Amino acid sequence: MRESLEAKKARVLEIIKIFEEEYSEADCTLEYDDVLQLLISTQLAAQCTDARVNIVTKDLYQKYTDVYAFANADELELQNDIRATGFFRNKARNIIGCCKMLIEKYDGKVPEAMEDLLQLPGVGRKTANLVRGDYFKIPGVVVDTHATRLSNKLGLTKNKEPYKIEQDLMKVVPKEYWTSFCHQLVYHGRAYCNARSPKCAICPIAHLCPQMTEK
Repeated sequence: MRESLEAKKARVLEIIKIFEEEYSEADCTLEYDDVLQLLISTQLAAQCTDARVNIVTKDLYQKYTDVYAFANADELELQNDIRATGFFRNKARNIIGCCKMLIEKYDGKVPEAMEDLLQLPGVGRKTANLVRGDYFKIPGVVVDTHATRLSNKLGLTKNKEPYKIEQDLMKVVPKEYWTSFCHQLVYHGRAYCNARSPKCAICPIAHLCPQMTEK
């Protein structure tokens, strides 16, 4: 039986209620001191774990202390500095280009408008929503691998394309929870809903998961 939009919204509210108890401290696991660092760390986190990014940026942000340092960085040197995050050639080129654009168009400051963020090299909707939500406190749905997998498993979307998943989640998750819900999905994926060995038997939202209730 197909679930109505209203029923799905009600189920999401129940999931959020449990998530708020289980993961009340859920937050971005990238370590940063300012919005530029968050922007760059998020770019580095593509196809890389936050834990590894945090190891790399501990020294990186000591070496490159502001937008001007990154904009004027030697590309080969920066590649070497971020090599451990993978895809380091593209990431280095995008970071330098991004910081040059920030200086040329935004007086060296990271803008908060979605359309402005999306103009920056290496910045897509995932990065833009994370920066807007975590730093500027503007609600946004961050679709990462956890959000993609869990939102499909929970029957909140049937899409695999990040933008379509974002739109689907925006319809069923109350706006004030957009940012926190996505962080909580990450925490839940790590704690219970691991892709390889999910702990369905002890999962606190198993009764709200279609894959369990339809068995």
